[in-house]
Amino acid sequence: MSTVRPLLADLPRPRTLSTLQYTAGAATAGLVLAAGVVTLAGPWDATGQRTAERDRATALEHARGADHGPGPAPGGPRPAPSAPPVLAGLGAATGPADSRQAPASGGTALADVLGPLLDAPALGEGHTAVVVDAATGRRLYGVDPDKGLTPASTTKLATAVAALDALGPDHRFTTRAALRGGTRELVLVGGGDPTLTAHAEAGGWASLRTLATRTAQALRARGIHEITLSYDATLYAGPALHPIGVNDNLAPVSALTTDEGRTDDSAGGPAPRVADPAKDTARKFAGFLKDAGIGTTAPAPAKATGRAETLATVSSPPLSALVERMLTNSDNDIAEALARQTALASGRPASFDGGARAIAARLGKLGLPLAGTSFHDGSGLDRADRLTADLLTAILVKAGTPGHPGLRPVLTGLPIAHFTGTLATRYADGAAGLVHAKTGTLTGVNTLAGTVVDQDGRLLAFAFLASETTDPMAAQSALDKAATALAACGCG
Repeated sequence: MSTVRPLLADLPRPRTLSTLQYTAGAATAGLVLAAGVVTLAGPWDATGQRTAERDRATALEHARGADHGPGPAPGGPRPAPSAPPVLAGLGAATGPADSRQAPASGGTALADVLGPLLDAPALGEGHTAVVVDAATGRRLYGVDPDKGLTPASTTKLATAVAALDALGPDHRFTTRAALRGGTRELVLVGGGDPTLTAHAEAGGWASLRTLATRTAQALRARGIHEITLSYDATLYAGPALHPIGVNDNLAPVSALTTDEGRTDDSAGGPAPRVADPAKDTARKFAGFLKDAGIGTTAPAPAKATGRAETLATVSSPPLSALVERMLTNSDNDIAEALARQTALASGRPASFDGGARAIAARLGKLGLPLAGTSFHDGSGLDRADRLTADLLTAILVKAGTPGHPGLRPVLTGLPIAHFTGTLATRYADGAAGLVHAKTGTLTGVNTLAGTVVDQDGRLLAFAFLASETTDPMAAQSALDKAATALAACGCG
């Protein structure tokens, strides 16, 4: 795939290129530090989500497409550490963006800069767009701000906010092995950890091998060397298969899964998945127990009762780390797991429908604008999803407010232009490091929502959604040029 390179020279701008190169001095210094952290941590998502989408759309015209790029290599680095809440002092924005468009205070009007770029033929017949001053919440630009369009993977911004609000950034998901009282039946109980791994190098995530080692030690201490093995994945409800059907971009959703049900050694991106993640995980667990000297029967499904004694556990990193990984790599499996966990925390069934309803309810409680929206999943793979540019920018503003520090991973998890995740191969000659944004792509859909520092040092939140696009790469380039124009602008 050729790298998309939106050139600043192609953009209408009120100031010279050299000004952009030195914009927002403190922010630039921070970006240099961030780049150093990324370099030390290792490579991120080298090919980006767009490659997967374009290749898949070409190979399977009937498929719904995906926005799910390859993640870190097996045993590779975890997401870069979260930045401190530096946005806390930006201003007093406490709610969704002000619905009034502010007039330009001088220089070129923002509408004059963005209008021609967003009217590009590559963006299809209809698009929506909003730009907001993140410090004040005031809308600076808007085109059909409350019109719902298919959001693709920008849906994950809503999922992230809802999960963080429902569970808190320090919440962890626990997988355990429990022994039924008075028996030698061991039950592997899934707690809904979407990052549980069976790889030899766990990379900081919860390890199924570690769980097996701890379980074997506890069994041997009881003089047990042979067990009947069962597994419990009943935490989740409803269909496990997403409405798009069998798809390399998402495994059947299960409360007990390892390595996202992948049948290869990949850690991200499209890959064939097992049909039954819980059974596959239990089979691997049995193998690890055998290696540790514990014989087992072939695993079978069961439900752990209250009488079962927990012998060993492993827990995920905090939810904040899972949210960052989900957003940076656009991880559909984590997104659907977090939607179900949000449902459970909200007293709803842990299903696709329950998760979607719980997300909408959480956003409503946060005072975010839901007019024109419709949720059907947590990942954005469902084409029936509808989000507005108004909601997406309001989410970003809310995540930066002093009153909601627990939502900060929504901002720290955004891919960084030309550095991390799904933006790693974009903005090479544009606003590298200045644009932090969640990408979204389905066949015929291109979206981008995030933040950028403009020439006046203001942090802007933006959301661009386009439907009925026919050339995904050209549409992606058009959106990148619009985001780059924001960085080059000192408008209004």
